[in-house]
Amino acid sequence: MSIVTLTAENKSTLRTAAFGAVTLMSYAGIAGSAHKVATDGSLALASATGLTGHVLAEKQKDFKLDHKSSAALADQVLPALTASVAILKEQDAAEVDNFRSTVLVAIEAATRAHKGAPSPTMAEMTRKITAALDAA
Repeated sequence: MSIVTLTAENKSTLRTAAFGAVTLMSYAGIAGSAHKVATDGSLALASATGLTGHVLAEKQKDFKLDHKSSAALADQVLPALTASVAILKEQDAAEVDNFRSTVLVAIEAATRAHKGAPSPTMAEMTRKITAALDAA
């Protein structure tokens, strides 16, 4: 097992990415219950394990999500998702898979909070989040 050392800035980027992805899903699910979407997605993040779980559990206030609009939030979060994967690739390839699956489980949980089939906006946001995770 390799020793992974993340800087405070690296950890902030991971938290911005993960919590921001859930927040983006709550914006996309606003036609339903944005609160339920955010709650279910956040609960999924709380169940994360490994290095990703430890970083997310620290719940530091070292990041601020831009809530001006969905576009402003996406401009912040989507690059953070890509950067997080790149950061983890340098440290531990296995942790990349853990981070990616943690975020995908969280957005799936967020999507399921929406009654019925995911709305087109939720499906599109899921596609954008997945593309950002795959861009690194």
